[in-house]
Amino acid sequence: MVASISARKSVGAAVSYFKHMAHDEYYTGKGEAEAEADGEWDGRGAERLALDSPVLKADFEAALNGIDPKTGERLTQIRKSHAPGWDMTFSAPRSVSVMWALSPAAERTKIEAAHRQAVHAATTHLEDHHAFTRRGKGGAIREPVAGLTIARFHHHTSRDLDPQLHTHAFIFNTAPRRDGTWGSLVSRDLYKAQKEAGAVYREHLANRLERDGHAVERYGTNFRLKAIPRDIERAFSKRRQAIEQAADTYGYRTPKGMELAALRTRQAKRPREREALFQAWQAEARTLGFDVARARQQQAQIGAQSQHLPTRGPQVHTRSPARILPTAQQLISAIALASRASSSMQGVQIKLRQKGDGREREAE
Repeated sequence: MVASISARKSVGAAVSYFKHMAHDEYYTGKGEAEAEADGEWDGRGAERLALDSPVLKADFEAALNGIDPKTGERLTQIRKSHAPGWDMTFSAPRSVSVMWALSPAAERTKIEAAHRQAVHAATTHLEDHHAFTRRGKGGAIREPVAGLTIARFHHHTSRDLDPQLHTHAFIFNTAPRRDGTWGSLVSRDLYKAQKEAGAVYREHLANRLERDGHAVERYGTNFRLKAIPRDIERAFSKRRQAIEQAADTYGYRTPKGMELAALRTRQAKRPREREALFQAWQAEARTLGFDVARARQQQAQIGAQSQHLPTRGPQVHTRSPARILPTAQQLISAIALASRASSSMQGVQIKLRQKGDGREREAE
C-alpha cells in the first residue's frame, strides 16, 4: 500500500507505457485510437503549458521529448542517458477498494473522488517539497522547481480482476524553474520522498473518508475501513494470495525474491465489462455472507454507542503505561527527516509493495 515509483528509461518505453495506461481499466473497451483513458493533467508545470484533460497521446509524446505541446517550442533537451519520466503509483488500502466495489454508484463516486483528491495532495506535496532541478556547469547549481508536469491515469482493478483503486501519476522529466526556464529533475529526491508521499496520500484519504461517514481504524500512517472484515479483504485479494503462494513454493523470503514471485504470477490483463465486474463482486460478497450496507450500519451504531456511554462519578485521566503511538503527521515528518538525512541513498526502481506489519501488500 506504499506509493511505488519506477522510471521509464527511454521515450519509446514511456510511449508504450502511455498506450498501456490509455486502455484504462481492463474493462472499458476503449481502444488505442481513443488514447484518452481516464487520464488527466496535474501540476503547476501542466498549468504553465495550458494542458487540460483528457491526456492526449500527441501532448504526452511532446512533453516526453521536452517540447511544449501547444506551441512546439523546445523547453529542454532530453538526453538519451536521462529517463523521460517516472511512474509513481498510489494504491488505496484493500478495504477501501472493496468498499468501493460493493457500494451503490453514488457512494462509489464519493470514494473515487476521495482517492483522487488524496493523490493530488500527495503529488502537490512532492511538487512543493521534493522537486529540484540543476543548472550550470556540471549541474552544480541545485534549485527547487516552480512546478511539476504530471499525467494521472486512474485504474480500478487488479490483474486478477479484484477491485483495486489505484492511480499512476507519470512525472515528466521536464519542469519549469522560477525564472521561466525549464530543466530536468533530480530523480534521487523523488525516490527518497516515496514513503513520505505515500503517508500524505493515506492521511488525506483516511480523513476524507472519515468525514464522509466511514469508520476508520488507524495504525501508524496506515488505515483500514472497519466495516470491511479482514476475511472479506483477503477474499478480494487474489493477486496477493498468488504471490504469497509462489513465494512459499520457491522459498522466496527477500524483497528481491518477492519481486520474482510477483513476476512469476503476473497475468496478462483480461478485458471485461464494467457492469459485469460489479455484478461478479457483489455476487461473491453474497456468497461469503457479507452485506456492506448492514456492516456500515453496525459500525455506525457502535460509534454512536461509544459516544453515549454512561459515566460514573468524576473522571480521573491517567496515562496508560502502554506505548503511545505517534500521530500520522508526526510519522510523516519523521519519514521526511530520515529521507533527507540519507544523502548517500541512490534511487532504485521499486515495483512491489512489501508487507510492513503483515497487514497488506499489493502488486499490480
